Amino acid sequence: MSTRHATVAGREIPESADFIAYAKRRDARARERLVRAYLPLAVSIARRYHRDRRVALDDLKQVAAIGLLKAIERFDPDRAIAFTSFAVPTIDGELKRYLRDYTWAVRPPRGLQERAQRVCRERDQLSNDLGRSPTAHELAERMGCSLEAVVEASEAAQARAAESFDLRAVERHDMPFAPAERIGAEDGGFAAAEASVIAERLLSSLSDRERRAIHLRFHHDLTQAEIARRIGCSQMHVSRILRRALARLAEEAASDGGCSLLRSLGHSQP
Repeated sequence: MSTRHATVAGREIPESADFIAYAKRRDARARERLVRAYLPLAVSIARRYHRDRRVALDDLKQVAAIGLLKAIERFDPDRAIAFTSFAVPTIDGELKRYLRDYTWAVRPPRGLQERAQRVCRERDQLSNDLGRSPTAHELAERMGCSLEAVVEASEAAQARAAESFDLRAVERHDMPFAPAERIGAEDGGFAAAEASVIAERLLSSLSDRERRAIHLRFHHDLTQAEIARRIGCSQMHVSRILRRALARLAEEAASDGGCSLLRSLGHSQP
Protein backbone atom coordinates (compact mmCIF):
# COMPACT_ATOMS: atom_id res chain seq x y z
CA MET A 1 0.00 0.00 0.00
CA SER A 2 1.39 3.40 -0.94
CA THR A 3 1.21 6.17 1.61
CA ARG A 4 0.55 9.73 0.52
CA HIS A 5 1.99 12.57 2.58
CA ALA A 6 0.45 15.95 3.38
CA THR A 7 2.29 19.05 4.48
CA VAL A 8 0.65 20.65 7.52
CA ALA A 9 2.19 23.47 9.56
CA GLY A 10 5.46 23.06 7.66
CA ARG A 11 5.91 19.33 8.20
CA GLU A 12 4.95 16.21 6.30
CA ILE A 13 2.69 13.61 7.89
CA PRO A 14 1.66 10.13 6.69
CA GLU A 15 -1.92 10.45 5.55
CA SER A 16 -3.44 7.40 3.90
CA ALA A 17 -2.78 4.74 6.52
CA ASP A 18 -4.56 6.53 9.37
CA PHE A 19 -7.44 7.69 7.18
CA ILE A 20 -7.99 4.16 5.90
CA ALA A 21 -7.74 2.72 9.41
CA TYR A 22 -10.37 5.12 10.68
CA ALA A 23 -12.65 4.86 7.64
CA LYS A 24 -12.63 1.05 7.66
CA ARG A 25 -12.32 0.19 11.34
CA ARG A 26 -13.05 3.45 13.20
CA ASP A 27 -9.66 3.08 14.85
CA ALA A 28 -9.67 5.59 17.76
CA ARG A 29 -5.87 5.82 17.85
CA ALA A 30 -5.76 6.63 14.15
CA ARG A 31 -8.31 9.39 14.65
CA GLU A 32 -6.30 10.81 17.55
CA ARG A 33 -3.17 10.95 15.38
CA LEU A 34 -5.12 12.70 12.62
CA VAL A 35 -6.56 15.25 15.04
CA ARG A 36 -3.12 16.03 16.43
CA ALA A 37 -1.68 16.33 12.94
CA TYR A 38 -4.35 18.65 11.54
CA LEU A 39 -5.24 20.67 14.63
CA PRO A 40 -2.77 23.45 13.67
CA LEU A 41 -4.73 23.82 10.41
CA ALA A 42 -7.99 24.22 12.37
CA VAL A 43 -6.39 26.79 14.69
CA SER A 44 -5.09 28.84 11.77
CA ILE A 45 -8.60 29.00 10.28
CA ALA A 46 -10.04 29.99 13.68
CA ARG A 47 -7.56 32.87 13.91
CA ARG A 48 -8.92 34.34 10.69
CA TYR A 49 -12.31 34.76 12.37
CA HIS A 50 -10.78 36.42 15.42
CA ARG A 51 -9.80 39.60 13.62
CA ASP A 52 -12.81 41.61 14.82
CA ARG A 53 -12.37 40.32 18.41
CA ARG A 54 -16.10 39.74 18.83
CA VAL A 55 -15.62 36.15 19.99
CA ALA A 56 -12.91 34.75 22.24
CA LEU A 57 -10.18 32.91 20.33
CA ASP A 58 -10.48 29.87 22.61
CA ASP A 59 -14.15 29.54 21.67
CA LEU A 60 -13.30 29.76 17.97
CA LYS A 61 -10.57 27.13 18.37
CA GLN A 62 -13.06 24.73 19.95
CA VAL A 63 -15.55 25.27 17.13
CA ALA A 64 -12.80 24.75 14.56
CA ALA A 65 -11.76 21.54 16.33
CA ILE A 66 -15.35 20.29 16.08
CA GLY A 67 -15.26 21.09 12.36
CA LEU A 68 -12.02 19.11 12.07
CA LEU A 69 -13.59 16.10 13.80
CA LYS A 70 -16.56 16.24 11.42
CA ALA A 71 -14.19 16.43 8.45
CA ILE A 72 -12.26 13.36 9.65
CA GLU A 73 -15.55 11.55 10.28
CA ARG A 74 -16.88 12.20 6.76
CA PHE A 75 -13.70 11.99 4.72
CA ASP A 76 -13.50 9.17 2.20
CA PRO A 77 -9.83 8.22 1.58
CA ASP A 78 -10.82 6.38 -1.62
CA ARG A 79 -11.74 9.64 -3.31
CA ALA A 80 -9.04 11.37 -5.32
CA ILE A 81 -8.95 14.46 -3.12
CA ALA A 82 -6.54 15.68 -0.48
CA PHE A 83 -7.90 15.84 3.06
CA THR A 84 -7.03 19.51 3.42
CA SER A 85 -9.19 20.35 0.39
CA PHE A 86 -12.10 18.68 2.17
CA ALA A 87 -11.32 19.83 5.70
CA VAL A 88 -10.87 23.57 5.08
CA PRO A 89 -14.42 24.27 3.81
CA THR A 90 -15.85 21.94 6.49
CA ILE A 91 -14.07 23.80 9.31
CA ASP A 92 -14.86 27.13 7.67
CA GLY A 93 -18.55 26.26 7.45
CA GLU A 94 -18.65 25.18 11.08
CA LEU A 95 -17.21 28.52 12.18
CA LYS A 96 -19.64 30.47 9.98
CA ARG A 97 -22.61 28.58 11.39
CA TYR A 98 -21.41 29.24 14.93
CA LEU A 99 -21.02 32.95 14.28
CA ARG A 100 -24.38 33.07 12.55
CA ASP A 101 -26.35 31.16 15.18
CA TYR A 102 -24.72 31.69 18.56
CA THR A 103 -22.94 35.05 18.73
CA TRP A 104 -25.89 37.45 18.60
CA ALA A 105 -26.44 39.46 21.79
CA VAL A 106 -30.08 39.71 20.67
CA ARG A 107 -31.18 37.06 18.17
CA PRO A 108 -33.37 38.30 15.33
CA PRO A 109 -35.22 35.84 13.06
CA ARG A 110 -33.02 33.63 10.87
CA GLY A 111 -33.94 35.43 7.64
CA LEU A 112 -33.02 38.78 9.16
CA GLN A 113 -29.73 37.36 10.47
CA GLU A 114 -28.77 36.16 7.00
CA ARG A 115 -29.75 39.47 5.43
CA ALA A 116 -27.70 41.36 8.04
CA GLN A 117 -24.66 39.22 7.23
CA ARG A 118 -25.15 39.82 3.52
CA VAL A 119 -25.41 43.59 4.09
CA CYS A 120 -22.07 43.46 5.91
CA ARG A 121 -20.43 41.52 3.07
CA GLU A 122 -21.87 43.77 0.36
CA ARG A 123 -20.89 46.90 2.28
CA ASP A 124 -17.28 45.70 2.49
CA GLN A 125 -17.23 44.84 -1.22
CA LEU A 126 -18.78 48.15 -2.25
CA SER A 127 -16.38 50.05 -0.02
CA ASN A 128 -13.49 48.45 -1.91
CA ASP A 129 -15.10 49.13 -5.28
CA LEU A 130 -16.09 52.74 -4.57
CA GLY A 131 -13.23 53.78 -2.34
CA ARG A 132 -15.75 55.02 0.26
CA SER A 133 -18.59 53.76 2.41
CA PRO A 134 -21.68 53.04 0.26
CA THR A 135 -25.01 54.68 0.95
CA ALA A 136 -28.06 52.70 1.98
CA HIS A 137 -29.56 53.34 -1.47
CA GLU A 138 -26.45 51.87 -3.16
CA LEU A 139 -26.59 48.80 -0.90
CA ALA A 140 -30.28 48.30 -1.67
CA GLU A 141 -29.57 48.50 -5.41
CA ARG A 142 -26.66 46.09 -5.10
CA MET A 143 -28.72 43.57 -3.12
CA GLY A 144 -31.88 44.01 -5.17
CA CYS A 145 -34.05 44.79 -2.16
CA SER A 146 -35.85 47.76 -0.65
CA LEU A 147 -34.18 50.55 1.29
CA GLU A 148 -36.24 49.57 4.35
CA ALA A 149 -34.87 46.01 4.19
CA VAL A 150 -31.28 47.33 4.17
CA VAL A 151 -31.93 49.67 7.10
CA GLU A 152 -33.61 46.89 9.09
CA ALA A 153 -30.71 44.50 8.41
CA SER A 154 -28.14 47.16 9.35
CA GLU A 155 -29.89 47.75 12.66
CA ALA A 156 -30.09 44.01 13.30
CA ALA A 157 -26.34 43.68 12.63
CA GLN A 158 -25.71 45.90 15.64
CA ALA A 159 -27.18 43.15 17.84
CA ARG A 160 -24.23 40.86 17.09
CA ALA A 161 -22.19 42.35 19.92
CA ALA A 162 -22.90 43.99 23.25
CA GLU A 163 -20.68 45.83 25.69
CA SER A 164 -20.70 45.32 29.43
CA PHE A 165 -22.19 48.09 31.55
CA ASP A 166 -19.04 47.76 33.66
CA LEU A 167 -16.54 48.19 30.81
CA ARG A 168 -13.83 50.44 32.18
CA ALA A 169 -11.68 53.11 30.56
CA VAL A 170 -8.64 50.88 31.02
CA GLU A 171 -10.18 48.57 28.39
CA ARG A 172 -11.48 51.30 26.11
CA HIS A 173 -9.30 54.41 26.00
CA ASP A 174 -12.02 56.35 24.19
CA MET A 175 -14.53 55.64 26.97
CA PRO A 176 -13.73 57.75 30.10
CA PHE A 177 -16.60 56.21 32.09
CA ALA A 178 -18.20 52.80 32.28
CA PRO A 179 -21.61 52.80 30.54
CA ALA A 180 -23.32 52.08 33.86
CA GLU A 181 -21.91 55.32 35.24
CA ARG A 182 -23.54 57.30 32.45
CA ILE A 183 -27.03 55.94 33.05
CA GLY A 184 -29.23 58.49 34.81
CA ALA A 185 -29.98 57.88 38.46
CA GLU A 186 -33.46 57.99 39.92
CA ASP A 187 -34.59 61.59 40.34
CA GLY A 188 -35.63 62.19 43.94
CA GLY A 189 -37.67 65.18 42.80
CA PHE A 190 -40.46 62.87 41.65
CA ALA A 191 -40.93 61.49 45.16
CA ALA A 192 -40.84 65.00 46.62
CA ALA A 193 -43.44 66.21 44.13
CA GLU A 194 -45.70 63.25 44.89
CA ALA A 195 -45.37 63.85 48.63
CA SER A 196 -46.22 67.53 48.11
CA VAL A 197 -49.41 66.63 46.22
CA ILE A 198 -50.46 64.13 48.90
CA ALA A 199 -49.74 66.63 51.69
CA GLU A 200 -51.75 69.35 49.97
CA ARG A 201 -54.73 67.03 49.54
CA LEU A 202 -54.60 65.89 53.17
CA LEU A 203 -54.15 69.37 54.59
CA SER A 204 -57.27 70.55 52.82
CA SER A 205 -59.29 68.58 55.41
CA LEU A 206 -57.96 70.77 58.28
CA SER A 207 -59.14 74.13 59.56
CA ASP A 208 -57.12 77.26 58.77
CA ARG A 209 -55.66 77.34 62.28
CA GLU A 210 -54.68 73.67 62.17
CA ARG A 211 -53.07 74.07 58.75
CA ARG A 212 -51.10 77.07 59.99
CA ALA A 213 -49.90 75.19 63.07
CA ILE A 214 -48.83 72.20 60.97
CA HIS A 215 -47.09 74.51 58.49
CA LEU A 216 -45.17 76.37 61.23
CA ARG A 217 -44.19 73.12 62.96
CA PHE A 218 -43.09 70.99 60.02
CA HIS A 219 -42.20 73.53 57.33
CA HIS A 220 -40.53 76.20 59.47
CA ASP A 221 -39.47 73.78 62.22
CA LEU A 222 -40.73 76.01 65.03
CA THR A 223 -41.22 74.77 68.58
CA GLN A 224 -44.68 74.68 70.16
CA ALA A 225 -43.81 77.73 72.24
CA GLU A 226 -42.82 79.68 69.13
CA ILE A 227 -46.01 78.58 67.35
CA ALA A 228 -48.08 79.68 70.36
CA ARG A 229 -46.65 83.18 70.13
CA ARG A 230 -47.34 83.31 66.39
CA ILE A 231 -51.00 82.26 66.55
CA GLY A 232 -51.78 83.84 69.92
CA CYS A 233 -52.53 80.95 72.26
CA SER A 234 -50.86 78.83 74.93
CA GLN A 235 -48.27 76.14 74.23
CA MET A 236 -50.64 73.52 75.67
CA HIS A 237 -53.33 74.59 73.23
CA VAL A 238 -50.84 74.33 70.35
CA SER A 239 -50.02 70.78 71.48
CA ARG A 240 -53.74 69.88 71.38
CA ILE A 241 -54.12 71.49 67.93
CA LEU A 242 -51.20 69.51 66.54
CA ARG A 243 -52.39 66.19 68.03
CA ARG A 244 -55.91 66.72 66.75
CA ALA A 245 -54.66 67.75 63.29
CA LEU A 246 -52.29 64.80 63.00
CA ALA A 247 -55.01 62.36 64.10
CA ARG A 248 -57.35 63.70 61.43
CA LEU A 249 -54.62 63.52 58.81
CA ALA A 250 -53.90 59.92 59.81
CA GLU A 251 -57.53 59.00 59.26
CA GLU A 252 -57.52 60.63 55.83
CA ALA A 253 -54.18 59.05 54.90
CA ALA A 254 -55.25 55.52 55.85
CA SER A 255 -57.23 55.27 52.63
CA ASP A 256 -55.24 57.75 50.53
CA GLY A 257 -51.71 56.30 50.33
CA GLY A 258 -50.13 59.00 52.50
CA CYS A 259 -49.33 56.87 55.55
CA SER A 260 -45.56 57.10 55.17
CA LEU A 261 -45.79 60.88 54.91
CA LEU A 262 -47.87 61.05 58.10
CA ARG A 263 -45.54 58.70 59.97
CA SER A 264 -42.64 61.03 59.23
CA LEU A 265 -44.68 64.01 60.44
CA GLY A 266 -45.82 62.21 63.56
CA HIS A 267 -42.31 61.15 64.54
CA SER A 268 -41.13 64.75 64.18
CA GLN A 269 -43.55 66.19 66.74
CA PRO A 270 -41.84 67.05 70.04
